[in-house]
Amino acid sequence: STLRAEETVKVGVLHSLSGTMAISETSLRDILLFTFDEINAKGGVLGKKIEPVVVDGASNWPLFAEKAKQLLEQDKVAVTFGCWTSVSRKSVLPVFESNKGLLFYPVQYEGEEMSPNIMYTAEAVNQQATPAVDYMLEKGFKKFYLLGSDYVYPQTTNLVLLEYLLSKGVPLENIGGGFKKDESGKIISAGKYTPFGHTDYQQIVSEIKQYAAGGDTCVISTLNGDTNVPFFKEYAAAGLTAETCPVVSFSISEDEFRGLPAKQLVGQLGCWTYFQSIKSPANEKFISDFQAWLAKSDVPGIVKEGRVTCSPMVLSYDGVYLWKAAVEKAGSFEVDKVIAELEKGISFDGPGGTVTSQKNHHVTKNVYIGETKADGQFKILKSYDNVYGEPFLKGTFKPKE
Repeated sequence: STLRAEETVKVGVLHSLSGTMAISETSLRDILLFTFDEINAKGGVLGKKIEPVVVDGASNWPLFAEKAKQLLEQDKVAVTFGCWTSVSRKSVLPVFESNKGLLFYPVQYEGEEMSPNIMYTAEAVNQQATPAVDYMLEKGFKKFYLLGSDYVYPQTTNLVLLEYLLSKGVPLENIGGGFKKDESGKIISAGKYTPFGHTDYQQIVSEIKQYAAGGDTCVISTLNGDTNVPFFKEYAAAGLTAETCPVVSFSISEDEFRGLPAKQLVGQLGCWTYFQSIKSPANEKFISDFQAWLAKSDVPGIVKEGRVTCSPMVLSYDGVYLWKAAVEKAGSFEVDKVIAELEKGISFDGPGGTVTSQKNHHVTKNVYIGETKADGQFKILKSYDNVYGEPFLKGTFKPKE
């Protein structure tokens, strides 16, 4: 029996289920459908069952904007959970603003943005990149080679990291990967960049090897997606190891490891606000409930084998619960009322620990540094508790005199 419209609330899911980003984004669709079922089984939100409206952004950035328009204007969803890349988010942002909609965005990004119509459950740069640098400095590393995929997230993150490293007293010559300057001599790009899907890392790896010859060197990697496979293959072939020159990656989570040769990456480091290996009752329940849901799921084509959980999945899950709590506090699904409650600060005890919404539309959460194991899981080495999400970092770190 179809529920009558007034007994349901429509909720948008806007992710790439096809194209180059589907490998990552399909897992976010899965976790969202799981979360809606979990909430519906307990009576829904304000007595209404969540009715998901799932659309495919197809890794096509202008199409994301069309799909957002459809969700808001035709389907009239109360909220949307979606986007992975910054370019897809920037494509939908004006649509959410002009239609006064609400988007929850869950994937680590470069910051430098704060839309009144977006809640960023995503890791800001100071909840991933700068804590990772702090950890490496603490461990005695003195040289940092910056390597990334050629788009906005790595480019912006590395400019912030350049300022951050200088503020910590790391001299310019100890920041590798190269620089681009404008006419006035100001650095406008820091680090080495390769296009999406790049396969030949021979030259770059030999440069890293030379750069790391004196020891105390690490690579800070914002390489995204499948290009990590040829990079790490070349790195291993050159005789580099996690002992001689560790790589700290910001775009490889447990979910990416399903498609990577995990054994080649043992000992390499990651930094996220969640790892599947967190030992807590909330996380253990989350993992077993998700696995049980997968086993009985009838979503067409859903992958059931070898599934894992990761930070973007958990930040999607947390986002749904923060939205639900805000709706219940507001006593309304109206976007402006829901946002007002989120801006006052709402907490949820999620699988990665407590998360709290902030006035600036970002989220306070714990940060974890982990070391890769052969099974594609992370051994947690250090955690930083309740890190406040700060999107505007460019220009805030001053060089150490």
